[in-house]
Amino acid sequence: MSANTIDPNAWVDKYSDYLFNYTIVRVDDKEIAQDLVQETFFAGLKSMKNFKGEASERTWLISILKRKIIDHYRKINSNKGKAEVRMSYSTDTETEGDWLEERVADPFDRNAEGDIENEELGLAIHNCMGKLPEKQATIFKMKTIQGFETEAICNEFDITASNLWVIIHRARTAMAECLEKNWF
Repeated sequence: MSANTIDPNAWVDKYSDYLFNYTIVRVDDKEIAQDLVQETFFAGLKSMKNFKGEASERTWLISILKRKIIDHYRKINSNKGKAEVRMSYSTDTETEGDWLEERVADPFDRNAEGDIENEELGLAIHNCMGKLPEKQATIFKMKTIQGFETEAICNEFDITASNLWVIIHRARTAMAECLEKNWF
């Protein structure tokens, strides 16, 4: 039997400040951070039966929160989120009957925090790639980063196309796991 137990009645008192501080650094928006912490508590309540006690309660909640933060960024960076445009109906006499764009998000609008976060992500990706087996890392870089054609890579490494895609899939899976553990 494990030594770690779960007590949802104490979560807010014990972990809310810690979880909020963890989140605010990553999302830089107080309301979103509060929402993500609240969603974490709800998700924890829903999945209490899955808590095995192998980690501390706080570690378990942090792992849920990390997924919530990742989901938040996936949602705002999805094609649907990027394409959101608010429209208003014009009653101006010159353009009467036309729909006008009020605001379109500028994809080039960047801030210093975003640059730092991108630099951190770049370092995390570099570190995770360093953990891949050498052949796998080289093939992954050639195909995904350098854009080599499948045939050229297969000829260079004397492998089949299906073998190439298995290697790429394994590299992507390993990279995703590594980034989930080490970036957030």
